[in-house]
Amino acid sequence: MTSKRNEFFDTQVLGHPSGLFVLFFTEMWERFSFYGMRALLVLFLVSALGIGGWDWPRENALALYGTYLALLYLTPIIGGTLADKYLGNRKAIIIGAIIMTLGHASMAIESNPFFLYLGLLLLVIGTGFFKPNMTSFISILYKDFPEKKDGAYTIFYMGVNAGAFLGIMLCGYLGEILGWSWGFGLAGIFMLLGLLQFTFAQGIFGDVGNKPNTEDKSIETDDHKKIEDKLNPFTTIDKALIAIISVLGLTWVINDPLSKIGETNFLEFGGTDYSGHTILVTLLLFIFLITTRILRYSRITRDKMIAVVIFAFFIIFFWASFEQAGGSMSIFAKDYTSRILSGNAAFIFNIVDVIITVVPIGIITYVLYLLFKQTFKKYFVSNLILAFSFILIWGVVLWKIYNNFNTYSYEISYNTYAIPSEDAKPIAITAETTVPENAEIIENTTVIISSNEFIKGDGISILDLDKKGTNFKYLKSEQADLISNNIPATIIRKKDNEVQIPATWFLILNSLFIIAFAPLFSKWWESKYNPKPAAKYAIGLFFLAIGFGILAYGASGIPQGAKTASVSIVWLILAYLFHTLGELCVSPVGLSYVSKLVPPRMIAFMFGVWYLALAIGNKTSGKMGAMIDDITAKYDISTFFLIFTFVPIIIGIIALLLSPVLKKLMHGVK
Repeated sequence: MTSKRNEFFDTQVLGHPSGLFVLFFTEMWERFSFYGMRALLVLFLVSALGIGGWDWPRENALALYGTYLALLYLTPIIGGTLADKYLGNRKAIIIGAIIMTLGHASMAIESNPFFLYLGLLLLVIGTGFFKPNMTSFISILYKDFPEKKDGAYTIFYMGVNAGAFLGIMLCGYLGEILGWSWGFGLAGIFMLLGLLQFTFAQGIFGDVGNKPNTEDKSIETDDHKKIEDKLNPFTTIDKALIAIISVLGLTWVINDPLSKIGETNFLEFGGTDYSGHTILVTLLLFIFLITTRILRYSRITRDKMIAVVIFAFFIIFFWASFEQAGGSMSIFAKDYTSRILSGNAAFIFNIVDVIITVVPIGIITYVLYLLFKQTFKKYFVSNLILAFSFILIWGVVLWKIYNNFNTYSYEISYNTYAIPSEDAKPIAITAETTVPENAEIIENTTVIISSNEFIKGDGISILDLDKKGTNFKYLKSEQADLISNNIPATIIRKKDNEVQIPATWFLILNSLFIIAFAPLFSKWWESKYNPKPAAKYAIGLFFLAIGFGILAYGASGIPQGAKTASVSIVWLILAYLFHTLGELCVSPVGLSYVSKLVPPRMIAFMFGVWYLALAIGNKTSGKMGAMIDDITAKYDISTFFLIFTFVPIIIGIIALLLSPVLKKLMHGVK
């Protein structure tokens, strides 16, 4: 076994073993499929029936989406435990990848509700096996090289975000342009390719990860000596608490969409909704369970587990702020940012968009080339699958670039009506609208994007995508025939050299910056300037605060209660930059410290618990982000972002103050 492990470290790519990059690309394709599907799910659910969607209310779609994400963070605890005790990491990874591939295949038949729900269920189960075991597998591979773990996890994190970048960009684009099945199907294809690539390259890992992690009962002391650890089996009370927590937690998670979509509320008794009480009791029981179990460990293991809990506390606050990217920052991009560019600005944006599309893929292709040089002959089939994957990616990217340069903006007019005696927003006149006799007809203008050639006066049909009168889509004649609420419109003029940046475009900046900066941070963690653990968290939180401070400054001119504005995109780009720098200090490093502190026999389980902390952070993010309208109305949107400036600063200072305590609790782990 030792010789095989040493062979693993003999072949180098970017200063790390080639086997790390097998995991890099496996995780990249899994994240491609996950983020690609995630980018489409809500859009698909709320889109009109005539363009392939289900025409759900936004509230219902977000409820299903939230439950899906919550379950994704809960199942890794189960998958991690099964791997630790019975399967081993590699079998669990393969089982998870197979189940997720079937899930994506099922979702490609999205017109049938049974297959969509089945697909989501399979993705939740598959993720439970896959996610905790990928991260813990790296820990096992690097167990004799702890000084390289921070750098390894940072490189691995680059793969995670490369997949996210490509998935959001390509699956989302195909889904919206060609049809939802294309987007869902593309996600499934790359999940399958990732599975095959990993399966055929397994030999590079030797025997590592083949067996469960149940035999190693040792822990490391302050002077790095191995000693026998005290086992802490689950008691009857522990098992009872786990059962109660699982039932209450799952009931709360599943009840949310059911109460909205199916109008069935399992937590309503006597006309009172006890959903809030249920999740509070569940969290308190979970905290009690974790606390009592940690106290029963031996002193060294107990101290290290307490350190993990403290790191999890930091990570909850970090993600509660960071994940505003998917909520309040997206609202800021959509409603408060100047996204229409014309003339030279539009030309420059188009060039920049091509660069940020091509350069990251070029960088990853270069990494693939370096891996080929080391492993192509020995793992020919795996590398052949990787090569095919990248040929496919480049084909889709080049088609996207071609299509973008052959897509035009048109100014169009459409009619709305308003009742003079009522103080209400004008309502668009659709093909099925009966206009009241006393109504006033008002002509509105908007901009659509299409690859079709139109001339002035052409009659077309459009659809109000978000039902707010701000985002319209051109409908082909066959689509318009199927949609009763299509809006007749007339072409006014073709807008030369003008682009409207999609609000979702800003979401790819995070992944783009990670791809660009991850190698630099990896080198930093391996240098003599590597900060202490608490300092890394503090630096990450301070970077996060700077990003929100920039947003608060950029929004300072927006008046109280304003629903729209037009500030420069520069503030949002700078905010994403600093948030990403903070993420690189916190997230991959957090994974590394969990792997160093937790005993090997329970590593996958504790990664599951770690992801549960991320789930709490994400849920907190949603709750805090929901306050944006109230705070904007009472104060202004700048004040809203200042809250997320000060909270990370306070938690960062606490992290620095706890540094001596953490050093003692970690017992020599660096």
